Amino acid sequence: MTIANLITLLRIVLVPVIVWAILSDLYLIGFLVFLLAGLSDAIDGTVARYFDQQTELGTILDPIADKLMLVSVFIALAYLSEIPLWLVILIVSRDLLIIFGVMLAFLLSLPVTIRPLWVSKTNTVAQIALAAWVLFSLAFEIEASNAKLALEWITGLLTFLSAAAYLREGVKLFATDKNAIS
Repeated sequence: MTIANLITLLRIVLVPVIVWAILSDLYLIGFLVFLLAGLSDAIDGTVARYFDQQTELGTILDPIADKLMLVSVFIALAYLSEIPLWLVILIVSRDLLIIFGVMLAFLLSLPVTIRPLWVSKTNTVAQIALAAWVLFSLAFEIEASNAKLALEWITGLLTFLSAAAYLREGVKLFATDKNAIS
């Protein structure tokens, strides 16, 4: 187990702490642990590259840790009515679409190269910004509904565009295998 993978596992362990803090109205703790988890994401990637510790496990664990953290935070914030339900449904549906597509391709023995698209990377940045902004606003009791609303719509649009882009990639992949669509 590499140091980078251990840092990624730490991020996964921090997810229940963040959710507990949010649901316990301990928003400052939730915000700070969310920042720590985000920092660990940057550190594990840097450590993996710098010390040549890039592993297959790491390429799988890292996006799982990111998605687990973001989806968990969004569900907790939706539970508190701090994030609109439609947005959480869109985010979770997009992630399930990707997981389903990869699993289907694997079952059909289709070659899948897992690589994030630029719109997906931008979408992740928007999701992180929205989650961080909401947690920051709650932690410091800042009322900035216009900024939050703008971030929600930007995140929603990017999530939709990302889902559409992955759907397009999936259709192209399955169209190349005549047995997959017959």
